[in-house]
Amino acid sequence: MMQITCKLHFSILAAAGLLAAQTPAAPIANKDDFTPQTADGYRGIWYMNQPTADEYVYKYSGGFGTYPQQHAPIAIYAPAVRRTFFVYGGSAGNVSVKNDELQHMVGYYDHRSGTVPRPVRIVQKRTEDAHDNPTLSIDAEGYLYVFSSAHGTTRPSYIHRSRKPYDITAWDLLQTTNFSYTQPWYLPDSKQFLFLHTLYKNGERTLNFKTSPDAKTWTEPTLLAHIQMGDYQVSWRDSATGRVATAFDMHPSAGRAGKGLNYRTNLYYLETRDAGKTWTNAAGRPVTLPLTAVQNSALVHDYLSEDRNVYIKDIAFQKDGKPVILFLTSKGFEPGPKSGPYEWQTARWTGRGWTIRPFTTSDHNYDHGSLFIESENDWRIMAPTDPGPQPNSTGGELVLWISGNQGKDWNRMGAITHNSYYNHTYLRKVLNGHPEFYAIWADGNPLQPSASSLYFCTSDGRAFRLPQKMAGDLAEPVRVEFK
Repeated sequence: MMQITCKLHFSILAAAGLLAAQTPAAPIANKDDFTPQTADGYRGIWYMNQPTADEYVYKYSGGFGTYPQQHAPIAIYAPAVRRTFFVYGGSAGNVSVKNDELQHMVGYYDHRSGTVPRPVRIVQKRTEDAHDNPTLSIDAEGYLYVFSSAHGTTRPSYIHRSRKPYDITAWDLLQTTNFSYTQPWYLPDSKQFLFLHTLYKNGERTLNFKTSPDAKTWTEPTLLAHIQMGDYQVSWRDSATGRVATAFDMHPSAGRAGKGLNYRTNLYYLETRDAGKTWTNAAGRPVTLPLTAVQNSALVHDYLSEDRNVYIKDIAFQKDGKPVILFLTSKGFEPGPKSGPYEWQTARWTGRGWTIRPFTTSDHNYDHGSLFIESENDWRIMAPTDPGPQPNSTGGELVLWISGNQGKDWNRMGAITHNSYYNHTYLRKVLNGHPEFYAIWADGNPLQPSASSLYFCTSDGRAFRLPQKMAGDLAEPVRVEFK
């Protein structure tokens, strides 16, 4: 069994006090630290949200260096240099200030040497809120861009660019502004960024997008959707066509056991093939923006009428370009069996309609996995579908599943992790991913603050831990057998 020493000693009361400071009336002054720093290892941030005052402790929590799914991409394979670049939310490990502090870290895996360098800190935020975690983009010339998010209007957001192509050692700040839930997609054909993001309006989450040729000069945000009390979205870019697709929910204002983001429901889908000039549903019919009605042409399935919560996990594309959505439904937002069953499902566009099929079940709403479509007869899901050492909490033991018939049946190919010390959380796939570095995630104790390691795995599920402490400038990730 893996043993990881806990290095962070925060009280539950102190962590709970963080929630009250997340949504002030106006943005606060910029107090973040931009001092360049090279870290001596890969250590993720621990985070919790909404104490529950029961045996589950929090609504969700754990090692959240790769959280949340509304941030994408966080890892990109660059074939020109045979490196997989990635960003994550790192831990400052400083208990002399208010709990931990979130560091926006960037690193890469070199496929030629099988090594990683010391990661580089771009900014240290004066918060431990993992909603502020970064995302990554790479342009046609190889320059790297890090989009630093902010949770609501509490804190500033940033865009940084590397000074050299495919190089993480030095960065320039391009913009200080405010945005949340960042999804920056660089479009090689048109050589521009399509930036999907969230803007808060009276505490509600509105879906927006804007474009830029250089990440410096941006168009004004265009409102994509604001249905009742807001929406969450997950998006992905189809590398074959350059299309960007988004799947999103809605937060009801009435009509269920409650209202707001904890009662997220319904499943919607939109895509654009021209950098946001035109948005269509899966059938190719243009929609008029913004979407504000519950019933609209982007609706995949009405879960509101079925009184089901919806948690969107991922989007992938079949080889013929048709989209597939991975998501989970449950009876409510509270952790534990009372909100179960936690049912994983896929929604596949057939060309005529959506086919929704069950996949499996797990034990928590915020169990997160990724969908990979290698061919018509090779669909893969990597997800924490086995209970972890802290059951009924965020994450668990990761499992590799494969379907040979487009999601109708799934075969369990084996455990990626087992006999772990902590739950594994938020496994995220790589844009243009290489089989040697297929997905990245973190671990942590969801029941109390803990140290958190970063991991990646191959396409066949072999897991490697990134070094927490490095003696030199380069190190080889360690194969983890989880015995």
